Amino acid sequence: MILPHKFQDAEKFNLQFSDFSEITETADKLRWLRYQKGLRQRDVADYAGIYRSTYIHYEEYGKDFYSPKHMEKIAQLFEVPVERLLDDYNLFLRNGQGKQIKAIRMKLGLTQREYADRLGISLCNLKQWEQNRKQLFKSTWEKYFK
Repeated sequence: MILPHKFQDAEKFNLQFSDFSEITETADKLRWLRYQKGLRQRDVADYAGIYRSTYIHYEEYGKDFYSPKHMEKIAQLFEVPVERLLDDYNLFLRNGQGKQIKAIRMKLGLTQREYADRLGISLCNLKQWEQNRKQLFKSTWEKYFK
C-alpha cells in the first residue's frame, strides 16, 4: 500500500516528467519507472538483491556510477533494456571505455603519447583507460569525452 504522502510525491514527480523519454538522469528514470509500477524502494531493492539504502542512493542526485549487475536486475523488473536506464556516462562505461577512447584517438591519428599530451594527462593514465585497467571518473569523462 502506498502511503498518501508518498502518493503525492509520485503525482508531483509524474507531472514534472510526463514522458519517460524526457528524462536524462538515471536517478529520475529509476524513480519514474518505480512509480509507474507502484513499487516501493524496498521492493526494487529486494528484487535486485541489494540493500534498500543502496537503492535509495541510486535514486538520489550525485550518484555517478551504477553497478552493471544491479542495473541489469532492475531493468528486468521494470521490463526495459538496461541501456534505457543509464545516463551517458554509465553507457560510456558499459560500451567499453577503453575501445571508445582508443577509437577517438585513432580517428584523430594520434599516438598514445600525442593524445595524452593533447589532453594534458599522463601517458600512464591514458594507457590504463584504454586497457580498462582504470575506470574514468564521471568528472574526467565530462571534461574529455562528453
